[in-house]
Amino acid sequence: MPDDLFAAAADDTGGRSDLRAPLAVRMRPRSIDEVRGQGEVLRPGSPLRRLIEGASGSAGPISAILWGPPGTGKTTLAHLVATAADRDFVELSAVTAGVKDVRKVMEDAAVSRSLYGRATVLFLDEIHRFTKAQQDALLPGVENRDVILVAATTENPSFSVIAPLLSRSILVTLESLTRDEVAEVLTSAVADERGLEGEYVLQDDARDHLVAVAGGDARRALTSLEAAAGVALDDAGVRLDTSTALPITLAHVEQAVARAAVRYDRTGDQHYDVASAFIKSMRGSDVDAALHYLARQLEAGEDPRFIARRVVISASEDVGLGDPTALQTAVAAMHAVAQIGMPEARIILAQAVVHNALAPKSNAAYTGINEAIADVRAGKVGAVPPHLRGSGYTQASDRAKGASGGQKVAGYVYSHDETDGVATQQYLPDELHAELADRSYYRPTDRGFEARLQERWSWLRGRLRGR
Repeated sequence: MPDDLFAAAADDTGGRSDLRAPLAVRMRPRSIDEVRGQGEVLRPGSPLRRLIEGASGSAGPISAILWGPPGTGKTTLAHLVATAADRDFVELSAVTAGVKDVRKVMEDAAVSRSLYGRATVLFLDEIHRFTKAQQDALLPGVENRDVILVAATTENPSFSVIAPLLSRSILVTLESLTRDEVAEVLTSAVADERGLEGEYVLQDDARDHLVAVAGGDARRALTSLEAAAGVALDDAGVRLDTSTALPITLAHVEQAVARAAVRYDRTGDQHYDVASAFIKSMRGSDVDAALHYLARQLEAGEDPRFIARRVVISASEDVGLGDPTALQTAVAAMHAVAQIGMPEARIILAQAVVHNALAPKSNAAYTGINEAIADVRAGKVGAVPPHLRGSGYTQASDRAKGASGGQKVAGYVYSHDETDGVATQQYLPDELHAELADRSYYRPTDRGFEARLQERWSWLRGRLRGR
């Protein structure tokens, strides 16, 4: 197998790690035992562990889709699948590979399997960047097991991977490393011969800061450690005595990661973490925190249109009818941002964010539609009551139907003919009419504008449900 990012390069003289390779590459785990975190998906007997160990039997190897934030071991696990069971390994990136490249891999894998009995592992990084046609090209090889596909993605596979490919693979969800696990990665890298080989001592407060800025990403932690080691070496100047380890202090770490501590990689896991904190701060009514995370996103070069869309969602999901004008502000901001752009867009976004954060909160509409969808998916649909059915199709001519626009047809009561504009009749299917007599999808809060709706909906339910 050719050298790759997983294989530790060796020189001609001593077998030491190639110091030209990044520290994160040199420290890539060589076995399951060296993997930090992911204990659940690598437990004995799990599908991924069986795949790595090359377990035999009637249950053959199953392709896998690895979903998780950067720095959680997706590439490492893919290489372990290839090397632990002595399989051929091919790596493609969805950024550069096309359908032609995929078909070539499939053809070579079929030949290798039929002539030499060797399995081929295809590691496809960033599969979410593949189009539907490109993903379709993978299906024959995965279906016939000419290849064992190990695909990595930071996007939700339910939305980014085609259903036929999902159904032929196991989905493995990877989690960010814990603080303790990141600390173990750093400790190992300082002492290991593939890493800093004990030539440095990482002080406790420096380690804590590296753990904090890593955000659960082992690769980021190792990259920051390597940068801090470089700062420490430059700070020491010419060293006549190399018998003692060089300390890496908090000051060295702060100098190495000063920019990273303020900014974040908008394509990495902090993209999602900061966006999540941004939404939750608006939901929690902390204006200062919401503006802080807005500033972090803008300073990181985040697309202001992405931020504006998040504000619109929050205005409906979290504010809702507590303050109906929040959605109007958010939608107006989204359109204004698209027309104006940065740097002025920051002002428009700030106005919408402050409105959302200060507004009375209600998720009643959000929970209501979720519960209604859950009932529909559970089969609680039932027939539309006869007096509500349409009359504009051929098969309806011999049935009593209701009609819009004021036409009075058998059984249907036209709401505008009623004194209070409310027609007391059954609207729900029979199955749900009885069930929703005692519960409701929409449960308004007593906050903000929705407090007025609470009283009206209570009265309406009494009229419509006979209560």
